[in-house]
Amino acid sequence: MTIDNFNFSGKKAIVRVDFNVPLDENGHITDDTRIRGALPTLKKILADGGALIVMSHMGKPKGKVNPKLSLSQIKDAVATALGTEVKFAPDCAKAADAAAALKPGEVLLLENLRFYPEEEGKPVGIDKEDPAYDAAKKEMKERQKEFAKTLASYADVYVNDAFGTAHRRHASTAVIADFFDADHKMLGYLMEKEVNAVDNILSNIRRPFTAIMGGSKVSTKIGIIENLMEKVDNLILCGGMTYTFAKAQGGKVGKSICEDDKLDLALDIIAKAKAKGVNLVLATDCVAADDFKNDANTQICSVKDIPEGWEGLDIGPDTMKLFAEAIKGAKTILWNGPAGVFEFDNFAKGSRAVADAIVEATANGAFSLVGGGDSVACVNKFGLADKVSYVSTGGGALLEAIEGKVLPGIAAIRGDK
Repeated sequence: MTIDNFNFSGKKAIVRVDFNVPLDENGHITDDTRIRGALPTLKKILADGGALIVMSHMGKPKGKVNPKLSLSQIKDAVATALGTEVKFAPDCAKAADAAAALKPGEVLLLENLRFYPEEEGKPVGIDKEDPAYDAAKKEMKERQKEFAKTLASYADVYVNDAFGTAHRRHASTAVIADFFDADHKMLGYLMEKEVNAVDNILSNIRRPFTAIMGGSKVSTKIGIIENLMEKVDNLILCGGMTYTFAKAQGGKVGKSICEDDKLDLALDIIAKAKAKGVNLVLATDCVAADDFKNDANTQICSVKDIPEGWEGLDIGPDTMKLFAEAIKGAKTILWNGPAGVFEFDNFAKGSRAVADAIVEATANGAFSLVGGGDSVACVNKFGLADKVSYVSTGGGALLEAIEGKVLPGIAAIRGDK
């Protein structure tokens, strides 16, 4: 069943969204991208004459009630975005009466799902090495199922529109789908767009395909790098991992971030790229700083010859040209991870150069997908989000999809294994 084909008139729909939005110290939302992303799905249900139950997590309360992570803080913002009053259920597992009382066109927001350990389904307060862990895990799985059943009992239809959590088999993202038949569970518009964007990147590749992978550690990106190696023509590796590659090749990296235990892995990646005919593009120069702050002293130097006491915080001018060359000629582009410490304006030029090259390629007909929290923050900071083909809301989910993994939140709807 697709959301477009379903008429929600007279139905109660429970929708899993990703409203894990950043808040300032006063509980005010600093970026409402995720709320805006869910609006087409939520408004379709209301326009059809359905009643809407919205559920989400926020932060990592680890199964305990934490007022600083209460969704009550965002209730008014959601109401403003939807243009209608939003009721609030202060306990997501005890909202049966509030749900039952909902009339067509009304909205109920449930409290943070992760205030219950059953949402994530992990045993609490017991170590994996403990002999009793397996029994605790089994018991928690049963409790998770009951928790999902409670959530499902509130509604006639289940809609998953939370791509950001699709890689987790949580009560509200996957287990709940077992309590609805195939005609009463579906992906929301945002999820459909995310799935199509990933399919475009992985299944409908137009060449050349250039992937730009940033990040501080090679170790956290190895699965993605290896999967991409089978698909891309150009692979740009940047960010903090630059210096692991530089040191692996005999360079001096000063006090730059570097995984000394992954130097062999870096050399393996270089060798694999060569064997597969992939053009591996690594930084040649960088903007080095004498301190990790915006107003530090800087100098441009080779990534393999950074002075003692200095650290690379951005790519240099030669590397900007090198990266732009590999990007501008591409017809499919994936960007995950900035080129430097873009949060500091003085070290954002490299990431801006990458973004500008992607925008130019997109204007020339390339399909460009930007994903992962930092890359999304980058394009938003530069005001370029509407000049790329698609900005993904999913960080970990996007990376696992690119890695070729089945995402439980999607499989639970589609019946994939």
